[in-house]
Amino acid sequence: MDIGRLQPLFIICAAIVGILIGSTVSLGEWSVGLIELFLMMLLYILFLSVDLQQIGRSFRNIRFTATAVSLNFVLTPILSFALGALFFSDSMDLRIGLMMLLVTPCTDWYLVFTGLSKGNVELGMSILPLNLVLQIVLLPVYLFVFLGNEVRFDTASMVLDMVLILITPFTLSCLTKLTVGRRLPLDDALERHGDNLQLLFLCLAVTVMFVSEGGSLLENPELLLRMFVPLILFFILLFTVSQALGRLLGFQRGDSVALTFTSLARNSPLSLAIAIAAFPDQPLISLALVIGPLIELPILSLISWVLNRMPYNGTRPGDIGTQYEQEGP
Repeated sequence: MDIGRLQPLFIICAAIVGILIGSTVSLGEWSVGLIELFLMMLLYILFLSVDLQQIGRSFRNIRFTATAVSLNFVLTPILSFALGALFFSDSMDLRIGLMMLLVTPCTDWYLVFTGLSKGNVELGMSILPLNLVLQIVLLPVYLFVFLGNEVRFDTASMVLDMVLILITPFTLSCLTKLTVGRRLPLDDALERHGDNLQLLFLCLAVTVMFVSEGGSLLENPELLLRMFVPLILFFILLFTVSQALGRLLGFQRGDSVALTFTSLARNSPLSLAIAIAAFPDQPLISLALVIGPLIELPILSLISWVLNRMPYNGTRPGDIGTQYEQEGP
């Protein structure tokens, strides 16, 4: 049974269950470890279905890379500043939190939603190293240019954590492929159950995230409402722009899906870690970053559901765009 059609409902239910559990149970330091564990299991399933030989070809898609970088590191900072000034003119902490959330593109979740939306995961992976480096280098620049704050923080441990989260499932998936080879119908099993397993681990990670932070949210319910409108506007605008650019530039459906999710999904764990280290006496910034994914994940799930049913340049909804645009010799 393909439960992907009910994906938004499952995500919302996972969030509600997490809040209910979090109101009575505290996971303490276990929460971060569990979120990372479920995320790595999810990525392991995803990497098993990825044709790694295509990643090198994806690097040659210059138009995709240039478009993704322009959206993430030119348009998004300007948009985040405008939204912060419009909705949080009375709170510099919330403006900092919003900007830190929006200018850090995701380095994990977006691959999951790209896969669930039958997008070009290999192409999405090709932009990951560039996104990670640029967001770490440019985040303090954005804060200084747009908000007048100089932020200094040690990025080594944070980068190491992110690398481990990605490298561990990637290595395990490679070892699995080398061990299993063609002796077992791995591809058939992944085709039948891969999407459902990814959704399962995604829901588990969402549940734990809400368990760990649901208490803070319940104590500040008005902040959720304040964050909701600017984030909704951000996702609507970026979704519209990325889809329009995909069509304008002649991207295949799978490539356009990859562009959409690398432009929409945000790296809240990294930005939260930076906020805790850089602004230890300003908890409102961290709370804004916690609320971000509580709004983001159901929206990304809904967008995935929509993309799987939306025609693209005359193709049927749900067709897999696996063609690759190769530029250069």
